[in-house]
Amino acid sequence: MAIAMSLMGCSGTAPRTNAPKASESASASASASPSASASPTPGALTEPGADRRLGETATVEWTPKEGVDGKLSITVAKLESTSYKQTFSGWKLDEATLERAPYFVRATIKNDGETDLGGYDVPLWGLDGEGNLVEAAAFKEPFKPCDPKTFPKPFRPGASVNVCLVMLVPDQGKLVGVSFRPYEEFDPITWESEPTPYVAPKPSRSPSASPSS
Repeated sequence: MAIAMSLMGCSGTAPRTNAPKASESASASASASPSASASPTPGALTEPGADRRLGETATVEWTPKEGVDGKLSITVAKLESTSYKQTFSGWKLDEATLERAPYFVRATIKNDGETDLGGYDVPLWGLDGEGNLVEAAAFKEPFKPCDPKTFPKPFRPGASVNVCLVMLVPDQGKLVGVSFRPYEEFDPITWESEPTPYVAPKPSRSPSASPSS
């Protein structure tokens, strides 16, 4: 039997503070943003508007809700293109979902602050070819090809976690990047790249039994 999938907004445990709407365009174009030509100082905050390549890190302050002040080092590793046939087998999808193009975003995030950030949603948005922000999809059930989209509990200072976000781009559009934009007026920090095709991991093999003598 197919399992129903629920696609919800990314409010998660706590909503992003003054987060921009998913349908609006990013306020600054990549050409107007300063590029990261020099290696950042470890622990120093990344300047708003900076461009990052895949594999490069941005260190940011982040307030997921009032009274919770955090600091994150975010490294976006990969943008992956996929298809519903390839990775959503067994899921019941409605027509609205099928009109969107599925992508995965993989990142490593370190808690560089002094606050436990466990249970909050990863503060990253997709960026489509038209400059619009795309919220990560949420599921009622675990989604093995790309999970999780929230920080584990606990997520204490000094801890790191690998995360994966499912981005469903409207109108079969293309995902061209990822954006850290915690509130509407923030000049976003972006990672832009051509997506690579998703390749399912090979199943692990059990050790072969030693031949008897």
